[in-house]
Amino acid sequence: MDDPEELGKLSDQLEDWMTSDRHKTVGDLVETFGPSSFAVLFVVLMAFPALPIPTGGVSHVLEAVAMLLALELVIGRREVWIPERWANRELKGLSSTKFQQALLRRIRWLERFSRPRFSRLLELRLARAGIGLVVFGLCLTAFLAPPFSGLDTFPSLGVVVLSLGVLLRDLVIAAIGTVIGAVGVLLVVFLGRAILDLF
Repeated sequence: MDDPEELGKLSDQLEDWMTSDRHKTVGDLVETFGPSSFAVLFVVLMAFPALPIPTGGVSHVLEAVAMLLALELVIGRREVWIPERWANRELKGLSSTKFQQALLRRIRWLERFSRPRFSRLLELRLARAGIGLVVFGLCLTAFLAPPFSGLDTFPSLGVVVLSLGVLLRDLVIAAIGTVIGAVGVLLVVFLGRAILDLF
């Protein structure tokens, strides 16, 4: 999805962007990280529902944007396209110091332990499409999770870890993210059904 050499160290790049005076919009994120920065967008968009921090009701919008990006990967796009209405939407939660610290702390932890593993496989066209399908499925699961249940956390976390694995060129981390997401899907299906039956 992205070339880490062009992105540099992800945590530093994100910190510079989040602490800048720029308007924190989806469009500005695309402009800052380049036209093919799908994985960076997945990390930032899905970190909101993945972290145990109030999202101010924007989770569904972020998940919808992530699903659109995932479909773009599936059909083979290499440049990000976002509808103007979504591109100009400000990600107000990014200005939260609590959110920034939580996200950057977790990214830096992964950066310390990751290393390029089977990175060539992640660059294949079929792999990009497969990642798009997985991300779409996990985002859709998070979108459909019962509201206020917290069940959207695991599918969202799966997307974040999978995308970080791609950015760090580490197939092992990407696979771990996929497993986390799969566990999240099972939780939403079984616990979500129990919650809906209860009400």
